[in-house]
Amino acid sequence: MSADQYLRYDPSVEQIRPEEAAAVEEIVASISRTSDRTFHKDKHGTRQQHAKGAGYLRGELIVYEDLPDHLRQGLFKQAGHFPIIVRLSTAFNRSDRVRSPRGFAIKVLGVTGAKALGDDDSTNQDLLLVNHPSYFADAMAYMRAQHNVERTLFLPDLAYVPIGFLARVLVAASDRTGIPIPIVLKALGDAGSNILGETFHTEGALRFGDYIARLRLVPISASVRQLTGQPCHDSDDAVLNSVVAFFKDNAAEYELFAQLCTDPERTPIEDASIDWPEDVAPPQALGKITLPRQTADSPARRVYSDEVLSFDPWRCLAAHQPLGSIMRLRRDAYSASRTLRQQQNQFKVKQRPGEPREIADLPD
Repeated sequence: MSADQYLRYDPSVEQIRPEEAAAVEEIVASISRTSDRTFHKDKHGTRQQHAKGAGYLRGELIVYEDLPDHLRQGLFKQAGHFPIIVRLSTAFNRSDRVRSPRGFAIKVLGVTGAKALGDDDSTNQDLLLVNHPSYFADAMAYMRAQHNVERTLFLPDLAYVPIGFLARVLVAASDRTGIPIPIVLKALGDAGSNILGETFHTEGALRFGDYIARLRLVPISASVRQLTGQPCHDSDDAVLNSVVAFFKDNAAEYELFAQLCTDPERTPIEDASIDWPEDVAPPQALGKITLPRQTADSPARRVYSDEVLSFDPWRCLAAHQPLGSIMRLRRDAYSASRTLRQQQNQFKVKQRPGEPREIADLPD
């Protein structure tokens, strides 16, 4: 594709609907209510999304040499090696017998340049990805889902078994017929496959320097490709246990790709529920993530990653500012959730929450 075919970034690409502000305000209020209820039940503050850690890793992002000019943007402007911290997770803070979407959060260290938010004094770039290519359409759709979360917060795990089974039946039917189903059913109908064999996606668009992109992360080493589609939901902590067992003896490699926006209708920015077709926005390789053999879970590493660290799509270079309704929502929602969690847990954490400056900050 010629670079002329890619839609160039301009602030006007974002179209904010009048009802968005009220929806975001209600979502933040709902997050506060659920956070308070969880804290009073468990006597511990947790993330409101992807609360259950499934592995804590150190690794490296290698930005490829000789990228074409249209890909040499922001973090990827120059070839190089960056240390990274990875937190794997499951979306539901429940037994892994309740299948749920998987998360792959990356913190790239030692990144310099203007930041999207003026109060971000870190030298880090966060990339948050999940194993579903589409998400809730916008803040208004997410508000309805958040209200469902609030209503079912303390529903027992056993109740999710028939719900998940029905959702998987509907997902399979949708895959066969091409008839779309709500994103919440896709989440509830997650296959529960091994997290290390999954392909991961950003949950919306982001600025890609002069352009606009969605990112995806694909397993490329044989060690993880052979895990694609393998079941991993037979015990309460099946996901974490599988990750720990894998990295005890194996390394892993993933490739990072960008899909550049070419068509505001077929590769939309404001509607995160629409997949970007590969024939319209072909994936283009940016770099590789390597994760060596290591201890993927330890008391010190878990406390640091779950209690001290935070991952936020808005902790980023200005060149990679999140775009669209869902991403604007996350700016306020992540900040509110993080502040509540840190206030609730400050008496338990010896190290003040803050951004790591070097990979050695992640404990062994």
